[in-house]
Amino acid sequence: MKALGVFLAAVLAWLLLWPVPIEPVAWDAPEAPALEGIFAPNDALASATRLGEGVGTGPEDVAIDPHGDIFVGYEDGRIVRLDPSGGNPALLANTGGRPLGLDFDGEGRLVIADGSKGLLRLSMSGRLQTLATEAAGVPFGFTNDVDVSPDGPIYFTDASSKFGPVNKARDDLLEHGGHGRLMRYDPATETVTVLLDGLQFANGVAVTPDGEAVLVVQTGAYNVLRYWLEGPKAGTAEMFIANLPGIPDGISCNGRDTCWLALFTTRNAALDALSGWPFLRKLAWRLPQVLQPQPAHHAFVLGLSPEGEVIHNLQDPSPSAFAPITSAEEAQGRLYLGSLEQAAVGVLELAAD
Repeated sequence: MKALGVFLAAVLAWLLLWPVPIEPVAWDAPEAPALEGIFAPNDALASATRLGEGVGTGPEDVAIDPHGDIFVGYEDGRIVRLDPSGGNPALLANTGGRPLGLDFDGEGRLVIADGSKGLLRLSMSGRLQTLATEAAGVPFGFTNDVDVSPDGPIYFTDASSKFGPVNKARDDLLEHGGHGRLMRYDPATETVTVLLDGLQFANGVAVTPDGEAVLVVQTGAYNVLRYWLEGPKAGTAEMFIANLPGIPDGISCNGRDTCWLALFTTRNAALDALSGWPFLRKLAWRLPQVLQPQPAHHAFVLGLSPEGEVIHNLQDPSPSAFAPITSAEEAQGRLYLGSLEQAAVGVLELAAD
């Protein structure tokens, strides 16, 4: 009994006193909207197929060229081109880091948000360049997503200047310290401008179809902001869509009428309940991961209008679902789905307008 008491005392001391890398900030998570009405469960994503199976793991984002070739970045650092059927994989480069967001610039080069290496650019001849690794004297900690505007500037996010991409998204979300930034890289001057800071895990980024604003996902706040580039509100930000039913990840716009928002999973009631309790979030961090709040296996993508209204609700809650979905990119009548964990690219055939 004495040994058991000593053991229990040691466990209690560890739970209460063991140093942790997070300093949680109290916040009030909004009550998650019910999965009903515009968010009602469905099986619209059940028909998604898988391309490039077994080529690599974790194609977090997808970029499609005019020929229909598919470009992905894997967790081992490889940038690979697949043909439109998902076959004939060709290695273009290895960043030596963790490629996440991908987009083409006007000259057909692939711009890469690499979680470890910063903002990169890859020519189709295999030349890999580093464009930026810091802004305003603060190094990027978790370069996350990128979107190249038609007129040249590159918009990208640093999810967290404090926590890096190697299993540290959890730490930033548990801390809720506002370490994320939205930035613009000007290829003409090779300079980076911070547009917004203090963001809660700045994730997906997309220039709106009219080019007047850029959208940025706050994963840790369950919302999407609109930062105005033009017009009377230029230089200011406002809410685009708030209190999402899931944990938002990547976002992209099709250039016409829809912005596709990937939801990593549905909201977790236990995680939300801890929002106002910093001390309990420290305790949760110390628990074995199996005892921490776990994401549900639920494929979820929303289509949003230019006004931020939900116009498409695509889901698949089945055990065989292609999930988690971390990005959704429309091209040539298809919706390409990226995933941080799957060993394939998902593809959904879209209905003709």
